[in-house]
Amino acid sequence: MKLKFLILSVLFFTGIGLQAQVKFVAKVSKDKLGVNERLRVDFEMNQDGDNFRPPPFDGFTVVGGPNQAVSNSWVNGTRTYSKTYSYYLQPTSRGSKTITQAEITIDDKVYKTTPIEVEVTAAVDKPTDGDNSELIASENLHLVAEVSDANPYLNEGITVVYKLYVSPRISVSNFREVDSPKFTDFWSQNIEIRELRPENTEYNGEPYRYVVLKKAVLYPQKTGKLELEPLTLSVAVDVPSDRRDIFGSRIYKTINKTVAAGTKTINVKPLPEGKPAGFTGAVGDFKMDVSTSKKQLNASESFEANVEISGNGNLNLFELPALEVPSSLEIYDPERIENVTTTLNGKQGSIIESYTIVPTRKGQYPIKPLNFAYFDPETETYKSLNSEEIVIDVAASPLGTRNNTIASNQKQSVQLPSEQFRFIKTDTHLNPLNQQAFFRSWVFWGSLVLPFAAIPLFILFGKRRDAMAADVIGNRRKKADKLARKYLSEAKKNLGHQQRFYESLERAMHNYLKAKLHIQTSEMSKERIVEILNEKNVALETSAGFIEVLKSCEFARYTPASDTAQQEDYDKAVRVISKLDKNL
Repeated sequence: MKLKFLILSVLFFTGIGLQAQVKFVAKVSKDKLGVNERLRVDFEMNQDGDNFRPPPFDGFTVVGGPNQAVSNSWVNGTRTYSKTYSYYLQPTSRGSKTITQAEITIDDKVYKTTPIEVEVTAAVDKPTDGDNSELIASENLHLVAEVSDANPYLNEGITVVYKLYVSPRISVSNFREVDSPKFTDFWSQNIEIRELRPENTEYNGEPYRYVVLKKAVLYPQKTGKLELEPLTLSVAVDVPSDRRDIFGSRIYKTINKTVAAGTKTINVKPLPEGKPAGFTGAVGDFKMDVSTSKKQLNASESFEANVEISGNGNLNLFELPALEVPSSLEIYDPERIENVTTTLNGKQGSIIESYTIVPTRKGQYPIKPLNFAYFDPETETYKSLNSEEIVIDVAASPLGTRNNTIASNQKQSVQLPSEQFRFIKTDTHLNPLNQQAFFRSWVFWGSLVLPFAAIPLFILFGKRRDAMAADVIGNRRKKADKLARKYLSEAKKNLGHQQRFYESLERAMHNYLKAKLHIQTSEMSKERIVEILNEKNVALETSAGFIEVLKSCEFARYTPASDTAQQEDYDKAVRVISKLDKNL
């Protein structure tokens, strides 16, 4: 019995030792090939390792690879793991070649493969490459990111277009996105692609077909070297094999190939020094128009004044000049109207701020000229636009105007009513003098009792006022609601319309900092905003909340957001503005 138990124990621990044994081997698709054929070499391991170092492949040219494949499975409680690095080699000459040792580090221990001898003969009539479907797919499938300008100015619009190039040697049956670029440090806007249309072109001097998969317009928000993350796709590729059907046609083999566009580096230049007055971060080519619906009107009537900036550039990322009017003209907060479309040429359209103005007195009132400055990246210079002075002629009120007209025109005929003169009535209706006096009347007693009856009301009102003053949380909430109405009113109107909501929410957060700290946040990164808030001794939690709202605005440009998510972001912005106002 003891002998049996000893044998089972030895077998059990031997099995564990064999299972834990590391295997690292090299395999070739053939050990004899012609000089016009290709060789596939696989380096396989049964445990994951680090610092893989392939051999120098003397006597060969690497025409494909390394391609990496990982397999991990569980069968009856037993784990099977395999990792393979594959290379495709083209011999440079005939003769005996040696594929020397490859190395891998597993658990701080270096493992090496056994050298393999390969014989290269003269060229063969019908060369075969073995199982090189991965190589064929790699050589004939390319995902490319094309950037319109790799050296833009701050806030200058650039475009990035992702194209998938496919050689006529293969075909693509399906694809899906594995990872989408996040466009960090850019204000981005995706351009909708309604239909994928293949077109013919050339790639590296060979005929190809391509299809545009993704288009976006980017406005860099910080200077220096910024990276565009790659777009990654999983593509089902139909690759021709060496087999043929009964009609002699080549049979295709479908493989899944992961391709990436590669990381692009954008070198963003700062705007030149010497920014003129009236510059708020506008970059592009713009025009300004200031107009009014009326120039002559009566007092107490209203008219509209519109400030319009139109053109091509970062239309949503700067402030329009504010309209200034004399004190006798009552002006209301403007309504912002955005007519902007996004194409590969950038943002085009107009931004209008419409003011409602009501004159209160008669007279002539000038509306001061406005100054608007922008940077033109085509000429690399700042340009200023100035409007003309507008004079509003306000007459008297309609009633005063009618009286003055009659007084000044003495010669017009006077039309009298038919009953202009009436007889004086001779019958009188007199009241008797024996009515009840005021003393001891119900009015007398009511006036006497009312002040005493009002005392409890004054006491209740005082307690109510003290309770409201002591309600710190309630007062803070009211103040937060007031700030929210001031800065977030436009965002609240756009709830349910994702693009307009997040654009107005981001603009409101920047406007709040601009009003409180007198800074131009459109030229700052999120890191710089955090530094400024830290200098103002703002709590880290509040700063993080502010940045989180800005990130939500950025992510919403390329990811869908539900109405519930928009409401949560709006509520979060209200809380952040309330906390910031308390700290600042």
